[in-house]
Amino acid sequence: MPKLTDREKLAELDKRQRQLAEEAGNVRKSLRARYGAMLADYAVETVSERDFREIIAQAIRAGGATSLATLKALPTAPS
Repeated sequence: MPKLTDREKLAELDKRQRQLAEEAGNVRKSLRARYGAMLADYAVETVSERDFREIIAQAIRAGGATSLATLKALPTAPS
């Protein structure tokens, strides 16, 4: 195979970088859709949209295991 010039190498690397970014975006979108579909099983309408967004944002910020352990330690809310 003939040796590529620096310009050709750069073009090939740019192409691969775009492909990887697109693939990462597709996987991210798929994962978010799967997680979003899980919400259909929960009564999320019992909290305001603002509170729901804040709960999710803080849980993600703290990390899954930490958030789960903290939430499990809380007493059950009255109905």
